[in-house]
Amino acid sequence: MLGCPEYRQAGGWTRRRLIQAGVAGMAGLALPSALRAGGSGARARARNVIFLHQFGGPSHLDTFDMKPDAPSGIRGEFAPIASAQPGLSLTGHLPRFATVLHHFAQVRSVHHRMRNHNSATYYSLTGHAPPLDDIRLRDTQELYPAYGSTVAKLRPSDDPAIPSFLSFPHVLRDGSVTPGQHASFLGKPYDPFFIGQDPNESDFRLPELSLPSTLGVDRLDDRRGLQQLIDRQGDLLSWSSTAQGIDAFYARALTMLASPRVRRAFDLADEPDRLRDEYGRTTYGQSCLLARRLVEAGVRFVTVYYSQSIGGKGNGGWDTHGDNFNQLRERLLPNTDRAVPALIRDLHSRGLLDETLIVWMGEFGRSPKVTNTRQFGPDGRDHWPNCYTVLFAGGGVVPGAVHGSSDRIGAYPSTDPVSPDDIAATMFWALGIDPATEVTDTLGRPLPIAAGKPITAIFG
Repeated sequence: MLGCPEYRQAGGWTRRRLIQAGVAGMAGLALPSALRAGGSGARARARNVIFLHQFGGPSHLDTFDMKPDAPSGIRGEFAPIASAQPGLSLTGHLPRFATVLHHFAQVRSVHHRMRNHNSATYYSLTGHAPPLDDIRLRDTQELYPAYGSTVAKLRPSDDPAIPSFLSFPHVLRDGSVTPGQHASFLGKPYDPFFIGQDPNESDFRLPELSLPSTLGVDRLDDRRGLQQLIDRQGDLLSWSSTAQGIDAFYARALTMLASPRVRRAFDLADEPDRLRDEYGRTTYGQSCLLARRLVEAGVRFVTVYYSQSIGGKGNGGWDTHGDNFNQLRERLLPNTDRAVPALIRDLHSRGLLDETLIVWMGEFGRSPKVTNTRQFGPDGRDHWPNCYTVLFAGGGVVPGAVHGSSDRIGAYPSTDPVSPDDIAATMFWALGIDPATEVTDTLGRPLPIAAGKPITAIFG
């Protein structure tokens, strides 16, 4: 079993070099034909990505980067336990996770400056800093696309009947819809195929892909009939129907409707009860199981959102301004402790872990100081983008690696600071897509798909 050395970042494009080259900027992507293959032919470590996004911002101090020797107002209520990886500990409220932690590489020095959910989450979903840090940041066609949309453009699924990018089961919102969840100016053909149903419901059968008993596939060749069918599935289109390329969306839906392979991938009833129980009979647990079935079917990029909203106690998100420890102990950590280890073990047993990169992250961490405010009550932790932890597993990752470190109270990076730009570059690089690949915006300006540097040292 590998140890846990500290790693230094590999070389790559810096922001200064990108500016000097004239390729930095904020706008939408429109690929030149010379680069449609997706970069310089870098060797792919992974075939697929499962992106587990923890909306609200998990507390790094109460999960994977604990500070048991810090003062009581910093270290909080939880005590660490040993994991299967010698030298690595984590919160005692993740006992199952402790048995699979050796499969993960941890990046403990991620940081940025966005303190609002919409701006920070956009950064975490695209790898590009927003033009402003404001709760009122709105979705526009000038902002960058989701990771999966870029992957769908550059590394689509091998089978045209299999969607390249799926996301579920929530649309993220903080007042308004959080930007960064779709293809933006890449165009509607590269939007995620969004699933709004709860995979934990007993009647989950993906209505968007289910034909009425009176309607055969041959009748869907009538374009008007297909449009009327899909329009009735309003949840699918309600938040992204204004994007360009609606005809391409219908054509893709028709191909998927006719594919038994796609329909089988969504049939969770095909799984043994024992395995479904292992993931946990929760929305998050069954979503993680669905993610495994989708990459097994050939989907290139799957995004699973833990929750859809933030801002209040018990709403499902990680925004623990108040009652942080009870929310973690009673709800957030138990769900995580079932679903994520089950996903790792399941992928490993099927020989899929080596080719599937798992990324577990939120938009920021939580404050080192435990707070007590009139608005949120006692025992809370506030937004903290200054330092937090991101986990990687599978896809060629060195098991047990730790990159970077935080200071003695988990407030700021101590070594090897990493930005969300670097996280984005790492995902693209792992899929064999050169992060420096140039694309053009709607004004014809060349831009890189990622402005950061891949963290190559956490890969074998």
